[in-house]
Amino acid sequence: MSVTQNLQQRRRDRLRFQLRRKSVGRPRLSVFRSGKHIYAQVIDDAEGRTLASASSLDGALREGLKTGADRDAATAVGKLVAERAVAAGVTKVVFDRGSYLYHGRVKALADAAREGGLAF
Repeated sequence: MSVTQNLQQRRRDRLRFQLRRKSVGRPRLSVFRSGKHIYAQVIDDAEGRTLASASSLDGALREGLKTGADRDAATAVGKLVAERAVAAGVTKVVFDRGSYLYHGRVKALADAAREGGLAF
């Protein structure tokens, strides 16, 4: 494992440990971003299942986006995952940004999810 991967893994583990302590039974809104796309899913860790998910690869979003790797795509994914989570009966979540800093695409997705009805 390279030094960068090791640091990312430590950052991710540290954040997940804090989330487990603070979540108090709430589902987790997990974000993954790649160079070309962004993905989000609401996960119930107690049952080990995904309650709602969205990505820039979804058919409805893909047509309206120039690329899946910009802030506009992140905003659209945030709104869509919030809409699907509310439809599944989830309104309160904890935000899991993984090893990513809270800015740019990750922040845009979080803000859009808040506007869509999720509280965190």
